[in-house]
Amino acid sequence: MATKWVYLFDEGNRDMRELLGGKGAGLAEMTKAGLPVPPGFTVTTEACLAYYSAGHTFPEGMWDQVLSAMKETEKKTGKGFGDPKNPLLVSVRSGARVSMPGMMDTVLNVGLNPETVQGLAELSGNERFAYDSYRRLISMFGRVVKDVPGELFDEVFDAYRARTEGGGDTDLTVDMLKEIVAEYKAIYKRELGQDFPDDVYQQLSEAIEAVFMSWFGNKAVTYRRLNKLPDDWGTAVNVCTMVFGNMGEESGTGVAFTRDPSTGEKHLFGEYLANAQGEDVVAGTRTPLHIEELQRANPTIYSQFLEVAQGLERHYRDMQDMEFTVERGKLWMLQTRSGKRTARAAIKIAVDMVNEGLITKEEAVQRIEPSQVDAMLHPSFDQKAKDEAISRGDLLATGLNASPGAATGVAVFDSERAMQRAQAGEDVVLVRPETSPDDVGGMLTSRGVLTQHGGATSHAAVVARGNNLPCVAGAEDISVDTERRQFSVDGRVVKEGDLISIDGTTGEVFVGAIPTIDVDFAREQNLATLLSWADEIRRLGIYTNADYPRDAKRARELGAEGIGLCRTEHMFFEEERRPAVVGMIMARTDEERQKYLDELLPLQRADFEGIFEAMDGLPVTIRLIDPPMHEFLPDREELIEEVTRLRCTGENPELLADRERMLRVVEAHWETNPMMGLRGCRVGLMMPGVTEMQTRAIFEAACRQAKKGVDVHVEVMIPLVSHVNELRIEREALERVAKEVMAEEGIEVDYKFGTMIETPRGAITAGELAKHAEFFSFGTNDLTQMSFGFSRDDAEGKFLLDYVERGILPQNPFQSLDQTGVGKLVAMAVKDGRETRPDIELGICGEHGGDPDSIHFFHKVGLAYVSCSPFRVPVARLAAAQAAIEEKQGATFRDK
Repeated sequence: MATKWVYLFDEGNRDMRELLGGKGAGLAEMTKAGLPVPPGFTVTTEACLAYYSAGHTFPEGMWDQVLSAMKETEKKTGKGFGDPKNPLLVSVRSGARVSMPGMMDTVLNVGLNPETVQGLAELSGNERFAYDSYRRLISMFGRVVKDVPGELFDEVFDAYRARTEGGGDTDLTVDMLKEIVAEYKAIYKRELGQDFPDDVYQQLSEAIEAVFMSWFGNKAVTYRRLNKLPDDWGTAVNVCTMVFGNMGEESGTGVAFTRDPSTGEKHLFGEYLANAQGEDVVAGTRTPLHIEELQRANPTIYSQFLEVAQGLERHYRDMQDMEFTVERGKLWMLQTRSGKRTARAAIKIAVDMVNEGLITKEEAVQRIEPSQVDAMLHPSFDQKAKDEAISRGDLLATGLNASPGAATGVAVFDSERAMQRAQAGEDVVLVRPETSPDDVGGMLTSRGVLTQHGGATSHAAVVARGNNLPCVAGAEDISVDTERRQFSVDGRVVKEGDLISIDGTTGEVFVGAIPTIDVDFAREQNLATLLSWADEIRRLGIYTNADYPRDAKRARELGAEGIGLCRTEHMFFEEERRPAVVGMIMARTDEERQKYLDELLPLQRADFEGIFEAMDGLPVTIRLIDPPMHEFLPDREELIEEVTRLRCTGENPELLADRERMLRVVEAHWETNPMMGLRGCRVGLMMPGVTEMQTRAIFEAACRQAKKGVDVHVEVMIPLVSHVNELRIEREALERVAKEVMAEEGIEVDYKFGTMIETPRGAITAGELAKHAEFFSFGTNDLTQMSFGFSRDDAEGKFLLDYVERGILPQNPFQSLDQTGVGKLVAMAVKDGRETRPDIELGICGEHGGDPDSIHFFHKVGLAYVSCSPFRVPVARLAAAQAAIEEKQGATFRDK
């Protein structure tokens, strides 16, 4: 049986969106509902894909079906395509299964030639209208189908408009329009070496092909990349009888939404332009009027349109984006689809529609994209101001959108100076080649962070996300020179103190200031309502990654139900503690090390007391020290340079002796691959006293807060375990300390010991590990790194993003979990861990804990909770609810 490539509008329905595209399905549904839709047909998305598979050739049988559908359209309209006396004209428009506004091509008035334009003029009694339509066809066909530079047509048109008294489109005379048509044809022939086609079927064939080709146009491809839409959907082509809004003041065209797409308010929102075609509204060449003007100009049409709009919203149970034309006082509907809307509008509309009884709470939760919740938690640039900055050429570079939000401030290239300037009241954007733990102070006092190198899980990105700081990482087009305190890009130089703006949501970097719009979460009542519905639905617990009491408090306000990861090493980087930390590492004996550990103990204890107080009644998982020791020591290369200089000059023997000793320690701790060296549980095993001190601090804090009435639930996490003996030895030693402290304090607290599953061997031997662990927390950052054999910062800076762009990998595995690889290790560890210890607690604390796709996977494999940065908590609440709904509906999960 031959493939059906073409459907008349009355043959389709809204359930055929994948085949007919959103626009085609909408036209079919409106036709079946009896609404005034011009006759026409849709060429399917499958035809588009077959066109590409056949090497840019229409699939067999498609053109014959187009011709047959055109005959049916002629019957329904009583007109003839190419008939010089009663011409049928059509529009040829794209239509993917989801709205991609402005990304693909449209050609209007197909079917005009020297004969049919005369017929149109006589039939309408309006020669001006006929030639206005003809010049539009030549211009659009030239631009869209043949890639003739649009400015060539615009220059001619603008010159003729300038000769009129009013200077507008409607002031052009018939004779002027005829001259414009002649000049347009001359441009077409000059640029292409061929005449504009008079064969109407050639026009139609080439217009359909142009729409197919626009699926892989630069705009459409970029849009799909940004919105994570697949290339293999294809676009449908809608061929629709032309109705004309440019037939005089009783005609016009408009675009309207059933609710305000910016605020979500329930009122008709849109624009109308009299005596115009649809392209005039979107092109901006004429200023359209608010839709209310149509009510004053033609109350009958307005009332009819309002009734249709309200009916469409009730039918689709969603806010609709509609296109319409009025031709000599008759309303025609040209499109309806779910309208694009801002994050705030989307949430308000969903909540309002539940309250109006149009949709259920589950449907409301499903309709909101996690990215829309995320957008509500970050400042954003005023879009108009941002567009103006781009048009001025102020967009300098684009990097990785590592942490969302918008920030403007003076560029500062050193963390210490950033702190000083921020404390003096300046807004600062910290700019670094890449950040290190030493930069935390400067980061936390800055408005945002920009790095030349690094990726989505780099130090800069992780710290920024955890503290709601906008961050653009890996902006490799800029060259940062910290010594000269400047960065350069394409010959432009930005010096320290110059204003810059970064958009962590898009990864864009601008010179100059762009106004921002702030969000107050506590005042977002519609968001709070939506998330309360999500909480009723989800099964997964939502924890947070928090290292300080302020982070814990903020996360609770955002809905966190516990701390899944408290990183103790961040506490070691604070300036007043560094001497004790360095002394601990440089100690030559256990006794010397203990002296420094005793200095650190009360500081660590105070940290934990604040955390336990902030999380009163909720679990707190504290990870023992994890990073390589060299991160706490001075930079090796800088020390070598300083020692060499002091040796050569002989200027300060005492300082030389100190630096030489320091260099020996640094050399002793220097590793070729430190992320796989002496770190995690290995530090506790090889440097006696370090993790014992941390455990003592944890339990002293827990016991003392419990005495004050704080409900403490402490979970001690032993990191980077690869072998069961590592876990067994560490747990035995540390639990002994815990029991000693509780005996000393005279109070028992609820506690667990567990481990972080972050090495492939740890995942494979999870059944053994579960004998000594009461909980597993999956550290998917390191698990991904070790499974792929990637150094994550190097990979993201050198080749990983290119892998994604070229389709070698489906997505960045550090941003969204590799479910087919790393996911199998997680699933295996879950299964084996539960077989050994049925009541084992299972969670995830890597960056994937805030990624919606990954959250769906963690729900599927049966984890108890996910843990993420504080400002990802609301996103995780929504995603977890969506995962529960999809499981209930029997939805399948896509392999990653």
